[in-house]
Amino acid sequence: MAFDFVFMLTRQDRTVTDAAHHLEVALAAGVRHVGFKDVGLPHADLAVLARLIREAGATSYLEVVSLDAAAEVASARTAVEIGVDNLLGGTRVGDVLPVVAGAPLGYFPFCGRVAGHPSVLEGRVHEIVESAVRLTEHEGVHGLDLLAWRSGEDVPALVRAVCAAVDKPVIVAGSIDGPDRIACVLDAGAAGFTIGTAALDGRFPAPSGRLSCQLGAILAATEAARASRAPAHQTCGM
Repeated sequence: MAFDFVFMLTRQDRTVTDAAHHLEVALAAGVRHVGFKDVGLPHADLAVLARLIREAGATSYLEVVSLDAAAEVASARTAVEIGVDNLLGGTRVGDVLPVVAGAPLGYFPFCGRVAGHPSVLEGRVHEIVESAVRLTEHEGVHGLDLLAWRSGEDVPALVRAVCAAVDKPVIVAGSIDGPDRIACVLDAGAAGFTIGTAALDGRFPAPSGRLSCQLGAILAATEAARASRAPAHQTCGM
């Protein structure tokens, strides 16, 4: 995958109730990667979001933030049933892999120890890297979901270490709220990043807090980061 911005229809790790309206705004703004969480809306509404994203020719993502095993497996089944392109998050790879086996979707579980809601990433850099390596040894794991700014570690060093240790794409999720952090994850080798709450709450630096303006600023910052990227760098997982 290229260095992509994934707009999450979420606030504080929950899919927002007016997600369909925000999706319309996002698609009109030129966003081509859109996701939502496994909590906040019922299955039927998530299915509608997946269908609308698919019909627009965009790429869809469902991110698992449920805390218990049964809910995580159920969310994986939902991802298969509603036909999303990518399943992000979750921590129980052994339980999820049999559910998604044979499904035409990418699977990007969380690396490291993830706890709480909103989710936080626990552990030291070397522990998170060890987890990343173990996870990517599974053939059915296509990449990783890294909650870099939800950890207490040095974020650039963490992202750089994870990307250097694996040969599959890393998507950085959580608490990205400005061009500097977008540039940071690109420079560290990530293949993409997600933004949800910052855009919906109007916190990304932009001429206004309107969602269309926020998304335009994020897309512009993404293009600027790509343009300034040194040719010698290689994106993790490419």
